[in-house]
Amino acid sequence: DAVNPGGRIPRRRFLQGVGASVLAGLGGAQVIRLGAEAGQSAPELPATRQRWALVIDLRRCDGCKKCTQACQAMHHTPEGVEWIKVYTLTNAAGGPYYLPRVCMQCENAPCYEVCPVGATFYAPDGVVLIDQDRCIGCRLCMVACPYGARYFTWDDPPPVDPAQLDGESGPEFPVPQQKGTVSKCVLCVHRLREGKLPACVEACTMEAIYVGDWEADLATNGRETVQLSRFLKENDAFRLKEELNTRPRVWYIAGHGQDLEYKYSL
Repeated sequence: DAVNPGGRIPRRRFLQGVGASVLAGLGGAQVIRLGAEAGQSAPELPATRQRWALVIDLRRCDGCKKCTQACQAMHHTPEGVEWIKVYTLTNAAGGPYYLPRVCMQCENAPCYEVCPVGATFYAPDGVVLIDQDRCIGCRLCMVACPYGARYFTWDDPPPVDPAQLDGESGPEFPVPQQKGTVSKCVLCVHRLREGKLPACVEACTMEAIYVGDWEADLATNGRETVQLSRFLKENDAFRLKEELNTRPRVWYIAGHGQDLEYKYSL
């Protein structure tokens, strides 16, 4: 079906399209093994046909941090660990705006390159994950990440009631956290593969966060669904620190006044 003139697609169609793609990817019982380093093999994960992306519309973000709180609740992170950190920044006109920083899910991830034991690896759908069973806590990945998106678990993590778990523990759902290892945003990929929205998208009352699939060329914020490529182009979307050639899969749409020089310090 053609996209309507406003670029909007029913949310049901997005979920149906992505769901069918997931089933097609899993139906063949294919398995892809990625990220082998130092003579060790990365975890085996089912092959999929998605390429996930995230779009954050800064025109809508009001800095409420509900996304951060939902992420912390979902992943039972230690106090002070914010996989989604919301910065309050100032534009060139002196006005405030808010910028939520997540893991950028880089296609050319520096963290992957420096991990000496292959604990950081790419899932088949492009999401960068951490195998905490393999992580030795050297923190080289934290130094390499130009976005400050990784955290070290210094203390024993909060206890987790198994009844509260949203999925099986592992790289795609690293709960509970492990002391002495590194953690970060995993894009709630365990929920995406079940046809659910990430916790941050679901919790955002401003509907500022969209999750998208490049293969389907669709993205949704839970209420409306848009054609991903068209949405990015028509709104002059940008990515943070593109000059570093990390090729992030997180796009931002600037706030009011597209000609302002937006500055950020991460």
